Amino acid sequence: MNQVNISFKKGRTFCTLVLFFLFCMVSLPIVAQLPLSYYLPDDASYDPTIPTPESFLGYQVGEWHVSHDQLIQYMKVLAAASNRISIAEYARTFENRPLYLLTITSPDNLANIAQIQAEHLKLSDPEKSRSVDIQNMPVVVWMGYSVHGNEPSGSNASLLVAYHLAAAQGPEMEKTLRETVILLDPSINPDGLSRFASWVNSHKSKNVSADPYTREHDEAWPRGRTNHYWFDLNRDWMPVQLPESKGRLKQFHAWKPNVLTDHHEMGTNSTFFFQPGVPSRNHPLTPARTFELTQKIATFHAAALDQIGSLYYTEEDYDDFFYGKGSTFPDINGGIGILFEQASSRGHAQESIHGELTFPFTIRNQVATSFSTLKAAGAMKDELLAHQQNFYSSALTEAAADPVKAYIFGDVADKARVFHLAEILKLHQIDMFQPKEKVTINGVSHDPGHVYVVPASQPQYRLIKAMFEKRTSFQDSLFYDISAWTFPLAFNLTFEGLNAKSFNALRTSRVEDILFPAGEVIGGESSYAYAVEWDGYYAPRALDFLLAKNLRVSVATSPFTNAHGKRFNYGSILIPVANQPLQPQEIAALMQDIAAKDGIDVYAFQTGLGSESISLGSPSFENLRKPEIMLLIGDGINSYNAGEIWHLLDQRYDMNISLVSLESFNKINLSRYNTILMPDGNYGNITGGGKEKLRQWIGTGGVVVAMQKASRWLSDNNMGSLRFKKTEPDTTHNTANYADLDNIKGAQVIGGAIFQAALDLSHPLGYGYNQAQLPVFRSNTLFLERSKNAYADPLVYTDNPLLSGYISNENLEKLKNTAAITVSAIGSGRIISLTDNPAFRGFWYGTNKLLMNSIFFGPIIKRDASRK
Repeated sequence: MNQVNISFKKGRTFCTLVLFFLFCMVSLPIVAQLPLSYYLPDDASYDPTIPTPESFLGYQVGEWHVSHDQLIQYMKVLAAASNRISIAEYARTFENRPLYLLTITSPDNLANIAQIQAEHLKLSDPEKSRSVDIQNMPVVVWMGYSVHGNEPSGSNASLLVAYHLAAAQGPEMEKTLRETVILLDPSINPDGLSRFASWVNSHKSKNVSADPYTREHDEAWPRGRTNHYWFDLNRDWMPVQLPESKGRLKQFHAWKPNVLTDHHEMGTNSTFFFQPGVPSRNHPLTPARTFELTQKIATFHAAALDQIGSLYYTEEDYDDFFYGKGSTFPDINGGIGILFEQASSRGHAQESIHGELTFPFTIRNQVATSFSTLKAAGAMKDELLAHQQNFYSSALTEAAADPVKAYIFGDVADKARVFHLAEILKLHQIDMFQPKEKVTINGVSHDPGHVYVVPASQPQYRLIKAMFEKRTSFQDSLFYDISAWTFPLAFNLTFEGLNAKSFNALRTSRVEDILFPAGEVIGGESSYAYAVEWDGYYAPRALDFLLAKNLRVSVATSPFTNAHGKRFNYGSILIPVANQPLQPQEIAALMQDIAAKDGIDVYAFQTGLGSESISLGSPSFENLRKPEIMLLIGDGINSYNAGEIWHLLDQRYDMNISLVSLESFNKINLSRYNTILMPDGNYGNITGGGKEKLRQWIGTGGVVVAMQKASRWLSDNNMGSLRFKKTEPDTTHNTANYADLDNIKGAQVIGGAIFQAALDLSHPLGYGYNQAQLPVFRSNTLFLERSKNAYADPLVYTDNPLLSGYISNENLEKLKNTAAITVSAIGSGRIISLTDNPAFRGFWYGTNKLLMNSIFFGPIIKRDASRK
């Protein structure tokens, strides 16, 4: 298509408009185009040397869904054409797509951007912030688009926002650029955006159908919301488990923006939402001033949407509680996060209760609120900069008043989980120290190399408190997301808050670099056997690696000792040297490999006799088989849970697994698999024949690991005899107000809280754990009745289970003393049912081993220790 440069001025002639629309109709007859003036201010003029989106794409924005590669190439073209823009790659996705951040400001600012950045960062340093001249420094605004890939109006709007900022002329634009540094992330989720754009574009008709049931609006599982491993990237700002998030967080802290926008979509029959959210659902660690500034910014959004006649609402539905979301994370980092939710066309047009909702309309609202954000930031510049300055200085004041002067965390045996939590803290620019001698945490002695100390008195005090505190009282009983995320509990680490006396008594050294803790081979090369303790986080990776080498490996079902008296606990792994397919020297090399790569210690044995223990030839050692794993996926299955398991096994444990759809499951022979993983979900798509095939496969020795609702489905289909408590409240004899219905129902939801369960450490599913009390994350109301066979329930909620988060009193009573894991038997096979998610959002390291134990040790669980 030929380039058409248009100057949008109020005095343009009728003839020009007619010619323009005729051009559109002749060039692209598929969908009637809208002019750029539909999206952009009609009183603006533009530099004709800056290419429009249409001139580059060959179609007008909104006519097709932009693909990620098109989006990025246009941004590069803009950066090359404009002296207002620089562009830099900050990360790569799992599918190797690049993520880019544009820095947009005046040419003079861009020439001095390093100095401006350094001066801005002083605002977050209380020792330097008072020397900063706020009135003569620009405000920093981060604009993030389409973290959910199938909410595409954001990324498509970024084309227009970037063009406007690159090409618009006049004093107002010059003032905006001079007083603002704009950080524009056009696509936070490239993999999801590409998946969705491909779907809707490939199902678009020449005559666009707004029918909600047309295939364009019926996106295939797992849909484009998530990244490659089906994670919600908008829940990973604080856990930072994914490459997209790690790269983005580094850029965020490199600037610490004053305002961050987070552009989303919601249901088609909605309108447009902007923050603040429900006032009673703000996190109490967020200063009240943050909410006040958010309210003031909201008036600019309202004015912009009023001007174009778009319906909207605010201070309803959404909240600012969980700091892992993009619109809430800035609130605990001295900025203002703004959530935008636009009703979604989920394609090019769709019927709604407000009339036909078109893709261009959704884009226009995102463009309008992008510009209203910049207008607000300009008008409130000094207030926003002062807020950031005061946020960090007041953090030290609050820390001084807090009786907890530091947090200390560690583990007696596993350095890897300790490392990974420290790694997260480091990404958040949290200062840490390590003790110089052994320390006691909650009465347990820890080696200094397994421990970190986090002082409270530092600029990130509020974030530290948010990550370490246990909270069980709340102003509201409704939550948009989870209500608890205490990180040491998520990692199952020993931790406590230290008072001034305990903290001051510690001798520590500052941690500069955090290095993965390599293990070692202790005792040299052996011609007899090696043993590995199972409490290391990456011990399962080592085991799978050895089994893949066809080595014969067994697991200890009783403790044993070596000749020097060292005790090896339940679950320790034994690798004999004799009668193996590899030579002793080759096995010794493998032991060196796993020690270095997996951070575990390997112990060489020169004799099978122990010191007052079983010998290495004892029948208490059970041979292990290599897991041949099927992970069920597809329609009806919770893609988040499926993705978490896939990511855990594929990325963390480097295991080979097969992703099999329910449709394929009904057709295939199961004999090549010995382990089937069933994530949370609805398995109604498994046919009667599929059910019978599964039942017979289990009976011949197969192991099924079923999570959450998958457990109930199996039981309902005569695979495991599970009984669940009734969860519906009885309202037949109560009086109630209709207006309270949603709140009453919402209060019974367990959106995400942390509970304590008692674990049998001698049970194969408890191997590798050293404490009988295990923090478990729960986000459902499946309350599993205990088995009559006490051995069948190795993990049981205690009679006082709540550790952190919200649960109603009624549900708390129902949860007490229920089973968190139970084992059922069919023939020689086992069904391991978990009522909760052991791999929640990738950062719940502490319960990952429950899943790995189920996979590796499920076959050795005795039939007498199961439900029949």
